[in-house]
Amino acid sequence: MNNVKQSRRIQTSFLNGRERQLLLWLAARMPQWVTSDMLTVIGVFGAFVTGLGFALTNWGIGWLWLSTLGLFINWFGDSLDGTLARYRNTQRPIYGYYIDHTIDCINEAFMFIGAGLSPLIHLNLALSAFTIYLMLTINVSMNAHLKSEFRLTYAKLGPTEFRLLIIIANTLLICMPSLASLHWTINFCSIALSFSIFDFLALLICFALSVIYLTTIIGDARRYASIDPLPKRDASSNSR
Repeated sequence: MNNVKQSRRIQTSFLNGRERQLLLWLAARMPQWVTSDMLTVIGVFGAFVTGLGFALTNWGIGWLWLSTLGLFINWFGDSLDGTLARYRNTQRPIYGYYIDHTIDCINEAFMFIGAGLSPLIHLNLALSAFTIYLMLTINVSMNAHLKSEFRLTYAKLGPTEFRLLIIIANTLLICMPSLASLHWTINFCSIALSFSIFDFLALLICFALSVIYLTTIIGDARRYASIDPLPKRDASSNSR
């Protein structure tokens, strides 16, 4: 069981090259007492701080600075833990794979639920985005097992790019808090629904993730069908 074949990492995001250089630079300068597990815990703490910062915006939009800080802490721990293991040649494929996927789901739960508890985005939209994210995560896990590919990016966007987009949105809100008060009311089946600009952004993200998910599973299903065709029926079995 220890002879586990590591999946090929597919990472083609816009910032991948520069980010990899920075992470290697940081890994080379980490003290020996800093371990990959320690960085994983730091990443979880950052995700919790991110969600907390979102939730605290119920008492003031200025709390988004805490969310931005949490995103940076999460990036530092979540991105550097694997890099440090590879740099020190201390990879643990079975343990690392399990912890990485488990912690990713916990991190995203903190972030999505925290955003949904804020006045910026409806909770049901945040949970919908979280659900689609989990569906993509399951697909990534299955492909890592079936074809030894671990895809980290879609449409040139990965976790780092999404964190950066949220940081930009947080900064805009802190500098222009009036954006948070913009709402549009839509009547649907005699029910008045109020949407903020960030609700529309959440809908756009849900739509984009859904398209990516459907396109991915259709392509994967076709590939697996070609390499695992239906068995040919024995002609003699149909004879009478």
